[in-house]
Amino acid sequence: MKKDTRQLSPEIQQYNRHLVIKMYQEGISRKIISTTLGISYNTICIWIRTWQKGGDGALTQGKRGRREREARLLTPPQEAKLQQILLEKWPSQMGLPYALWSRNAIQALIWQMWRIKIAKRTLTDYLKRWGFTPQKPLKRAYEQNPQAVEKWHKETYPAIKKKAAEEGAVWWGDETGIKNTCQHSRGFAPRGKTPVVDICATRFSINIISAINNRGSVRFMLYHDTMTARRLLHFFQRLIKEADRKVYVILDNLRVHHARLVKKWLEKHKNRIEVFYLPAAYYHPSRSPNNYLISFMVIRSKRLQWQERL
Repeated sequence: MKKDTRQLSPEIQQYNRHLVIKMYQEGISRKIISTTLGISYNTICIWIRTWQKGGDGALTQGKRGRREREARLLTPPQEAKLQQILLEKWPSQMGLPYALWSRNAIQALIWQMWRIKIAKRTLTDYLKRWGFTPQKPLKRAYEQNPQAVEKWHKETYPAIKKKAAEEGAVWWGDETGIKNTCQHSRGFAPRGKTPVVDICATRFSINIISAINNRGSVRFMLYHDTMTARRLLHFFQRLIKEADRKVYVILDNLRVHHARLVKKWLEKHKNRIEVFYLPAAYYHPSRSPNNYLISFMVIRSKRLQWQERL
């Protein structure tokens, strides 16, 4: 009984074609090839003629399916509308019970808008054609308030800069911890071969509070344990001691920054220092100018350690 090769996988069909040609090149007749492999005589003849005209490359099977734009389920205007929604809207804004645009969500949207049922495999082809790929989402706290961030940028910060231009300088403050196991440096190496460096097996860490102004000047203080209100005030005292004008400091919303002791001290010294706070939605370590300072300090200290071992 002859096989229906159309039911076989593309890989097996491709293997059979090359096997037929190999047997034919060895002098085996078409009829014997057909009987041995269980493939119809006509199919054997078609494959051999195709090979004789175009060589091995002609035997490669193309992708099955309709030709470009032939009988597509969605019209061009529908495709354009769908892409616009995927780029500008969230599923919840379209009344769908999904957080992100998945194939299930897009299927539901298409049915909701045009009463068209579309298979996931077909939908995947559409998405690939449009240049959409599945991606791991960035996480953002639901408490974030874009309006508050925009207001801070357009109103609060310009007002701070105006004051600073008249009286002093703006300082961006932040606290963080430094560990000898941090990895900030990079090095060239062949692709796939990650460079290896020797490090000290003993782990240690220290904390730092720093302030950087818009001109690039830096002030910092190292400390152990955790940040406290008294420690923060000690840093403020050092900061204003060498300043001949009023100091403006921008901090995040760490609880200790709002401590009663801190507020009382700031009120008493309001002619020397004024503190502003970033909106809760704004702060991220990567946005802090102090992050560059920390990276530099870690890289520099490790470079000195390596030089000492040479």
